[in-house]
Amino acid sequence: MAAYESQIAAYEAGVLTVRGAAAGLTSAQRNQRVAPGTWSIQEVIVHLLDSDLACTHRMRRIVAESLPLLIAYDENAFIDRLPAQDLDLAMVLDLFESNRRFTARWLRTLPSEAFAREGIHTQRGRISLLAIVEAYSKHVDHHMEFVEGKRAALSAS
Repeated sequence: MAAYESQIAAYEAGVLTVRGAAAGLTSAQRNQRVAPGTWSIQEVIVHLLDSDLACTHRMRRIVAESLPLLIAYDENAFIDRLPAQDLDLAMVLDLFESNRRFTARWLRTLPSEAFAREGIHTQRGRISLLAIVEAYSKHVDHHMEFVEGKRAALSAS
């Protein structure tokens, strides 16, 4: 397990980063799209929650099942059809944090060989548990680059 602790810790640390994404912003600022075809900061945060919930389910299936099929979802459809602007951001952040902390604790209970187990993602093909943990450790940072740009655009307007 110690071999995977740094990846698990990085995954869990995403909680603080996401909590800081909307800090100090009004609801109107969080929900403002700074350019056509982009997501608001709140939509980015809700996407991170949606994605993490799907990811946790995929991770658990990889450990529990033999080479499970991991079905992709349309993240843009989630944003377009599930109104993120109407959600209580504090609740979204709490659920994101609870899910990440639960998942990190669960991952720490697994034997090392579990991290080599694989599923078949409908877009990415074969993927190991370790690869998913690593990808989701980076997923928050990937989106925070966009959030920083959005915050800068809000300050300039």
